Amino acid sequence: MASWLVLGAVAALAVYIVFLYNQLVRKRQMVQEGWSGIDVQLKRRTNLVPNLVETVKGYASHEQSTLDAVTDLRAKASGVAADDVAGRAQAEGALGLALGRLFAVAEAYPDLKASQNFSDLHNSLDEIENAIQMARRYYNGAVRGLNVAVESFPSNLVAGQFGFQKAEYFEIEDAAERAVPKVEF
Repeated sequence: MASWLVLGAVAALAVYIVFLYNQLVRKRQMVQEGWSGIDVQLKRRTNLVPNLVETVKGYASHEQSTLDAVTDLRAKASGVAADDVAGRAQAEGALGLALGRLFAVAEAYPDLKASQNFSDLHNSLDEIENAIQMARRYYNGAVRGLNVAVESFPSNLVAGQFGFQKAEYFEIEDAAERAVPKVEF
């Protein structure tokens, strides 16, 4: 009878370990899905930048330094490794600031502000920025769930045994980059 109790306890423990393992796998997959969502939106924004730069060039060609900065930061953001969350956050934050400066330049050109193409690009960028914000919230929520599971007892025992690690949050470190540029048209 005692052997059945021991066998039952071992079986219950094994089922519980499998349950914890599956929870950790699910949480890790949610983090990867969240990062994929951010990556898609960042690529959409990166793909929009050349059209925006070309449109502004047509109206404000002597603002070359601003245009070059946006183009360079776009290239840097595109060059960051896909799994480098902190590096990508820093590069994308700098690109966001440069885009804000680009829109500030547009303020000085009424013909540019009135351009339908520029207006469409600006609206597209606004939509993409909102999508990035939503994707970042989802990702950071998924990271929080994984990190809590990796650090909490008893799931931390299973996480340690199977190599689960904490994930990085997608955060903008620089306070200046956190400030949203105010641009009115």
